[in-house]
Amino acid sequence: MPTYHTLLRLEKLFPFSLSICLSECQRPNTLNSQVVMMSGEEALTQQQPPEQEGKPDEPSPAASEAPEESASTPAAAEETPLSYRALVLTGHGGYEKVKLQVKTQTRPQLLAGDVLVRVKACGLNFSELLGRQGLYELLPAPPVIMGMEGSGVIEAVGEGVKDREVGDRVIVLSRNGMWQEAVVVSANLTFAMPEQMSFEEGAALPVNYVTAYMMLFEMANVRPGKSVLIHMAAGGVGVAVTQLCQTVPDVTVFGTASATKHETIAQGGVTHPIDYRTKDYVEEIRKISPKGVDIVLDPLGGSDTQKGFGLLKPLGTLVVFGAANCVTGQKKNLLAMAKTWYNQLSLTALKLMQANKSVCGFHLGYITDEELIRTTMVKLLELYEQGKIKPRIDSCYHFEEVTDAMRRMQERQNIGKVILLPEAKTEEVKSKSNPEPVEKVEQTEAAVNEKEEEATEEVKAEG
Repeated sequence: MPTYHTLLRLEKLFPFSLSICLSECQRPNTLNSQVVMMSGEEALTQQQPPEQEGKPDEPSPAASEAPEESASTPAAAEETPLSYRALVLTGHGGYEKVKLQVKTQTRPQLLAGDVLVRVKACGLNFSELLGRQGLYELLPAPPVIMGMEGSGVIEAVGEGVKDREVGDRVIVLSRNGMWQEAVVVSANLTFAMPEQMSFEEGAALPVNYVTAYMMLFEMANVRPGKSVLIHMAAGGVGVAVTQLCQTVPDVTVFGTASATKHETIAQGGVTHPIDYRTKDYVEEIRKISPKGVDIVLDPLGGSDTQKGFGLLKPLGTLVVFGAANCVTGQKKNLLAMAKTWYNQLSLTALKLMQANKSVCGFHLGYITDEELIRTTMVKLLELYEQGKIKPRIDSCYHFEEVTDAMRRMQERQNIGKVILLPEAKTEEVKSKSNPEPVEKVEQTEAAVNEKEEEATEEVKAEG
């Protein structure tokens, strides 16, 4: 019998630096800007003096009155300043690499088809944790504003935009750049929010639910009577997968999560919660379903991918969509990366054929078909309005608290979505927190106009 040498390695199906994001090129910022960076204590002080012309960490009054201005009045728009806060990744490393900056710019002249959105809430995804460590290949080099999803209110529309108006509440998708108070995006990447949807829910929906929907229905073809294993079942994608499985009759969901989260995920629809920290999830699944499962959704990578393939029934499907095993701390862990890489699944074409199983790789960032994403979002919004899906919000953090938000996700404490709020914390809330001492950092942005000076202090995220 001839020897088959065709080798299937998962890094060909799915890049090593794995996570989730959406495809839309970042729009260049051609505005003249002034950047102010402060510590948490200084940010509070800056808000108090009445003689200050503009509060640096709040939208300027002129910007908030923007609904009366649009691209049709460019002269007025140029004269109206736009003040906004942004979270900027200044380098690769720990939590301290994400800095809060306050910027004042001339208002943008929108290109045809663009809209200006005042962002009210942003989603935090695992890809941002990878990006901070330099492990996310689709994120531009620092300094860069991260964030791929958010929700807000349209403040201005560009020429040719017909289905969006000033004042519309919208969900926004972007490759990056959403972690700021004001953002210019293509109107094609915005989606009208249902009336009953909150801004937090709007920011929680796109990345997690589009990922879950495409994996379940486009790749794995989930059908009535099938069984699904989802790791990290208490995370954003895990909750989305569980809810979408409930839209199909008689689907059994196995979900791995720490024991403290079992009651919550069981109430959410997980049929069999499994504590991966104290038990062998393979053995636990075999006790309940000796033949295994029909679908495995794997965000972990490494040896867990091999276990997932082994758990598949004949004609089953394994979808690999992450490498969470690579992230074990604040900074890049070369040992964890090497271990994950070494233990990844390798198959010959003959073995795959003989096993009667399929292996898929999924990365939303490499799906460039905007129409496919749009149709998926339309279906998801219909399911939301029908009451069949509803994003679970774990917690909300103001931009000043981005360190706490990232830590909560990285330490796997969340049940559902972690949300970032661009709006400044109130004085009362800030007085209860313990801002870190001021740390001097290098300026991260230069003004486009050389005649305009920049003042730079640091706003350090509270930890």
